[in-house]
Amino acid sequence: MNILYPKKTFSILILLSVLFLTHPDILTAQSLIQSGPMVGYSAMREVGLWIQTKSEADLMIKYWNIKEPQKKFSTSSFKTEKNKAYTAKLIIENLEPGQIYNYEVYVDNKKESFNYELKFQTQKLWQWREDPPEFSFVAGSCFYVNEEIYDRPGKPYGSDYQIVESIYKSKPDFMLWLGDNYYLREVDWDSWSGILRRITHTRSLPELQPLLGSVHHYAIWDDHDFGPNNSDRGYWNKTKTLEAFKLFWVNPSFGIDEGEGITTFFEWADVDFFLMDDRFFRAPNNLNDENKPMLGDKQIQWLIDNLASSQAPFKIIAIGGQVLNPVTGRGIETYELFRKEKNRLLELIDKNKIEGVIFLSGDRHHSEVSKLERENSYPLYDITISSLTAGVSQGSNEENPFRIGQSIDQHNFARITIRGPRKNRELECNFYDVNGDFISGIKINENDLKYKTEGK
Repeated sequence: MNILYPKKTFSILILLSVLFLTHPDILTAQSLIQSGPMVGYSAMREVGLWIQTKSEADLMIKYWNIKEPQKKFSTSSFKTEKNKAYTAKLIIENLEPGQIYNYEVYVDNKKESFNYELKFQTQKLWQWREDPPEFSFVAGSCFYVNEEIYDRPGKPYGSDYQIVESIYKSKPDFMLWLGDNYYLREVDWDSWSGILRRITHTRSLPELQPLLGSVHHYAIWDDHDFGPNNSDRGYWNKTKTLEAFKLFWVNPSFGIDEGEGITTFFEWADVDFFLMDDRFFRAPNNLNDENKPMLGDKQIQWLIDNLASSQAPFKIIAIGGQVLNPVTGRGIETYELFRKEKNRLLELIDKNKIEGVIFLSGDRHHSEVSKLERENSYPLYDITISSLTAGVSQGSNEENPFRIGQSIDQHNFARITIRGPRKNRELECNFYDVNGDFISGIKINENDLKYKTEGK
């Protein structure tokens, strides 16, 4: 029987045949992997890796120090399961500090192929030896990936996915996701299968994969990762979205004393990062109670305890919503809705003379820097970074009295670099557009975030 192909189809078949004959692995590359691998937290002795497969499979990692490529090590095998969205966390142990490693992924004993480098790094042992190392990280929030059949009708809400390629090319040490890292829709948040499907769909974006594979990732959440828009502690399915968050991220821990919520901590070089949960313990925005919590007593006490003992020149508090901006109304969710708790937190920072505090926030669909001058104290900064791909709001139309510089009303990300000798560290935050072009920036010296004493 003769089969007639259109000329264009025939050309494609010839091309595929040639590719298969010259590169027989090209059609099977990543065939068993749904998304990832992703590099999670980094310590001096271990690193967390994450992978998702398309079905039940055995996973194993081979890795080697780039200085000794002939000396390979292997992890134990891990089997993915359907009820955990076929996700796996593989902890690489007994590593050496301050080293870069390449790695390979094996699924059912078959090596998977990638057209980009897979690598991770361990943190440097610099204490008592030298000045803390320079490092950089990228931060952003509001990452919306369209799925037309389940999105609201009309203009697509997500766009400019090339921004993750620009982030990848900026070569940060790690990325800090500031919430709304995926957007649960109406079709998702009332079922376990719906929650897993939505996160899987977002995590599988092709443009995202190189960034996942070689840059370390940490994350907090906000309302759209947690549940419906503006959701709070009353959301009935929050234990399931929390379980899903734990499946898809490789933070150092989840919750205070591994309890409820996602609160955690990590350090990179000499900087301390406090990752806060602004949803799990949050009272409804409209609750008529002046004492209503957003973070809650236990989380605030944990934060103040750790801030008070921290010796870091910069103490970065990552939180889903803006802290300093006092504007409310029109659905705006700032900490001002919880004014009494907000004032208490700022008063505790001042009372305990905690130096070097900088807030990082997301949520607002525009970026800006807020600066709160304080009498007899150093100014507080809130660096808001939003939106990566979700719809943009016009922050320039909003009268934030603490804003310094411009409101960035376009898709953007921030690259933050910490450099300089010990006791004179500098934080430089630069904002970039979807193509990686510079928009604006700010520099803050650690000595500008210290309490002034008499005689100085």
